[in-house]
Amino acid sequence: MPSILFCLKPKAFLNWSSGKDSALALFIALSEEEYAINSLVTTVNVQADRVSMHGLRRALLHKQAEAIGLPLKEIVLPEDISMETYTETIAQEFRKFLKAGYSHTIYGDIFLEDLREYREKTLRNIGLQGVYPLWKKDTSKLAKQIIALGFKAVTVAVSDKALGKEYCGRAYDQDFLNNLPAGVDPCGENGEFHTFVHDGPIFKKPVSFELGKIIKRDLSTSTDKNKSWESIFWFCDLI
Repeated sequence: MPSILFCLKPKAFLNWSSGKDSALALFIALSEEEYAINSLVTTVNVQADRVSMHGLRRALLHKQAEAIGLPLKEIVLPEDISMETYTETIAQEFRKFLKAGYSHTIYGDIFLEDLREYREKTLRNIGLQGVYPLWKKDTSKLAKQIIALGFKAVTVAVSDKALGKEYCGRAYDQDFLNNLPAGVDPCGENGEFHTFVHDGPIFKKPVSFELGKIIKRDLSTSTDKNKSWESIFWFCDLI
């Protein structure tokens, strides 16, 4: 009887921000069928009880993962955390995936070289490999692809300097792109804005929500000794 060889796909988890870029990265990775994607991973702020940076309520994050149909692993972080402690915490949690048989982790990064270098260094120390489905792709084309594929998203965090309050809580659609000021990346890759994805081709059902209050916050902390990044953002609270 001839032997049958089984080629198992490498196990991977996807770093889920709750926004459009990670949603597109997941769609592409699922479409290419190179990896067995068995989990989403999201960092959350324990004090705020929300997704880090995006400010999304954890309850909506859970509804999002449920609608996609993948298990969600939350990495809980304090609000005031040093880069060293952040890296140690991420490494500790990622090693658990390594022990569980995972070999790859997927990111929605596009062109921030320093961020990728940081990720790659961290992953090498753990023994995992990074996958970047969107890397170096034209963000104007990616933005149009996101909309054309039927993804539905709303802006939940917006830089006060780059955009301002009027861009917060808006649908991420062609009208939004047409009205972006010159110099603002259409995918917000420079941190100009962040989104919440509530429907699209990776969802088994839409995520229901309502727009809440829009508030202004300064995200700088006591650990930002030499702050060189824009820290003042407008947040739309989704309910």
